[in-house]
Amino acid sequence: MKRWDQRPFEVRNLFNPAFCGLVLFRALEGFEEENPEGMPFSLALLVLPLCLHMDSRQVIADSPRSYLLKTVEKNPQLLVGLADRTKNLLPFAFEALGFSMQLGCFEVTQDGRLKTVTGRVRKSVTGTSESVSCQRVARIIGKEFARIADRVTIYTTFGIRP
Repeated sequence: MKRWDQRPFEVRNLFNPAFCGLVLFRALEGFEEENPEGMPFSLALLVLPLCLHMDSRQVIADSPRSYLLKTVEKNPQLLVGLADRTKNLLPFAFEALGFSMQLGCFEVTQDGRLKTVTGRVRKSVTGTSESVSCQRVARIIGKEFARIADRVTIYTTFGIRP
């Protein structure tokens, strides 16, 4: 990971740790609506590649009431390049998680799950239409991950080997 001041302007804006941390926080909130134990760390790494990629985000946003597994089955284009995006976004996900953890936005439980800390992030979803869209899709993804409740199924569905 390059130092912050050595990164290109676009990278600093698109993968800002505060914004990526907010997207991850929204996914954790959505997960906790269905499963109060918190999201497994390994699933949190799939949030940014699904939320920040516009085509993936639009497919998921257009079918918020449909099950995620059915959405993936009906829209195989979601899988194209997802494994590479996930691998390329890992440093940014780690940076965002570290930044959010430093600010006390979430905690790690004994069994390695990530749980939000109430009162650390505003409940209202604000910002540009693009950032609001990312946050809303993150919440949907979090809820769907909790409903599926099996990491192996999720990773297999998306064609990614853990």
